[in-house]
Amino acid sequence: MGGLPIQNSSSVVSLQSQKDQGSGIVTPASDSKPKKICCACPDTKKLRDECIVEHGESACEKWIEAHKRCLRSEGFNV
Repeated sequence: MGGLPIQNSSSVVSLQSQKDQGSGIVTPASDSKPKKICCACPDTKKLRDECIVEHGESACEKWIEAHKRCLRSEGFNV
C-alpha cells in the first residue's frame, strides 16, 4: 500500500489553523465553532446594505463605519 505518508494529528491541526488565519474566520474564546465574517453583525450589515442599494456607497459612510466597528468588536481585522 503506497501513497502519502500519514501525518500526526498535531501537524493536521497546525495546518488547519494556518489555513484559517486569512479566511475571515474567528474563533471566539467562549465558542468552539469559528464565526464567519459574513454571519457576524447581521443588524448593521442589513442597514449598511439597504443604504448602499438605495443611496449609493458615498452616502452611507455612517452605516459602513458602524458595521466595521461591530466586526472589529467581534474580533475581525477590518
